[in-house]
Amino acid sequence: MTTTATEPGDESVPGHQRFNASEWLLDRQIAAGAADRVAVRCQGSSTTYGDLLAQVEASAGALRALGVRPEERVAMALLDSVEFVVVFLGAMRIGAVPLPMNPLLPGRDLGVIVADARARLVVVSAARAEAIDDLVAGAPEVERVVVATHGLLDDDRPSAESVVDPAKLRSCSLLSWAELVAQSTQGSGHAYDTWAESPGFWLCTSGSTGRPKLAMHRHGDLKVTHETFGRQVLGVTGEDRCYSVGPMFHAYGLGNSLTFPLAAGATAILDPRRPPTPSQVGHIVATERPTLFFCLPTFYAALNASDLAADTFASVRFGVSAAEPLPAESFHRFRDRYGVTVLDGIGSTEVLHIYVSNQPGNVKPGTSGRPVPGYEVRLVDESGADQVDGLPGQLAVRGESTATGYWCRSDTNRSTFRGPWMFTGDLYERDDDGFYAYLGRVDDMLRVGGEWVSPAEVESVLIEHAEVLEAAVVGHRDLDGILRPVAYVIPVTGSAVDSSSSADLERRLTEHCRERLAGYKRPRRYSLVDDLPKTATGKIQRFKLRDGQGSAQESGAPPD
Repeated sequence: MTTTATEPGDESVPGHQRFNASEWLLDRQIAAGAADRVAVRCQGSSTTYGDLLAQVEASAGALRALGVRPEERVAMALLDSVEFVVVFLGAMRIGAVPLPMNPLLPGRDLGVIVADARARLVVVSAARAEAIDDLVAGAPEVERVVVATHGLLDDDRPSAESVVDPAKLRSCSLLSWAELVAQSTQGSGHAYDTWAESPGFWLCTSGSTGRPKLAMHRHGDLKVTHETFGRQVLGVTGEDRCYSVGPMFHAYGLGNSLTFPLAAGATAILDPRRPPTPSQVGHIVATERPTLFFCLPTFYAALNASDLAADTFASVRFGVSAAEPLPAESFHRFRDRYGVTVLDGIGSTEVLHIYVSNQPGNVKPGTSGRPVPGYEVRLVDESGADQVDGLPGQLAVRGESTATGYWCRSDTNRSTFRGPWMFTGDLYERDDDGFYAYLGRVDDMLRVGGEWVSPAEVESVLIEHAEVLEAAVVGHRDLDGILRPVAYVIPVTGSAVDSSSSADLERRLTEHCRERLAGYKRPRRYSLVDDLPKTATGKIQRFKLRDGQGSAQESGAPPD
């Protein structure tokens, strides 16, 4: 990657201009006179840019003192917090590679990721201290575990020492956050001579189709996402306040809560409590007054079904949605109720943030929008040729924020990263106006009676029904071995799936679909459920529904 110089830098390595993302995000703001500006709001407390830089420098110095080397991985199982920002940027500051993980995963699953990355140091939220034993058991190279507290969240929790079995830690040492920071010495937090192409950070794929992979990103990738989506689409400025329901360990939340606000000198609003609830989110929005609200389609549906006041989002100038397609019905319900336009788009861990999006003044509900300036996209058919408008094709994207590949996944790298193009595995259709409509994952498409069925299309129709909160459609084979669409539906009421009214609702849904879908596209069976299997970022894990791992009470739909 070639980075244009917006700030002076030393040529520390021949042919490479110095660029360290930690310096670019923080030192640049201090130089601009923003030391006293609030960088982070978390649980009612403020951290200024000056304070944040001091903490990042202390973290960097401590990691150096503990023997962390440039390009070595630092695993993070941290909830959204100031500590997340400090560890992430502290590691990058010394040229190390932070690896955020989903802190809510069981310890055994975290251990698999840590072992895969060969990390020697792990930082864990105190609220997840019970996962440490299993994490360490599955990652034999771990030497130190640091336990970070998050203020009010940990006031009533037992100490890490009381829930960790010393016998299971082997030769690992357990440090508190205070003990970590105490390792730092004056001047030890200086930035390492990295450049835009230097290894920066790794991110876990969401795992919507199975075991996570580790996508490797560079220092310069953060700047690219700010210059493209953050600046050109959202127009983030120092006056903005950014609040993201999507968590920071995921690419989407990392941009929303770290890259965009810090790059613009704005304020990030963080909340370590997981999982979020509509009332909790509504309270934060009403009290912290964000101007940009980042959320997930499934949670927008929950907000639409909540009892929040209509003026809750009065401070928000735009909502943003990603991870799954936002149904047109959810878009209209949210705008009609709260007065906020939601910009839906598609991004990926591999490209770091959103690269196709609806944009201010140019929105088409039910689509992912048009390419974000700075990215190119194309649709390809099964032979690899460019697809014409109006027909489905796999989405491929290229842009400067694309990962260099997956760690130790050669075969997957060859199929995903082809020259400058990253093949997403998402099936899309482009209309005459250049808007891209999501049809589903390539592997999710159903071949029914010789015709292709898009689960996303059927789900959108179901969500239009006033009694449906969420829906997921997969293919199941009937007794004759014929593949049929099956719909898993969460009723708006959230009532038990064995309600006596289930049969009536199924008949109404069948009639609703009969009026809107061709016969081969209509669900042949409905399963009313209390929830759907999802990743932590809100993506529906359809493979679990196909494999019978979803909780449901199935009923036969009335015949057409």
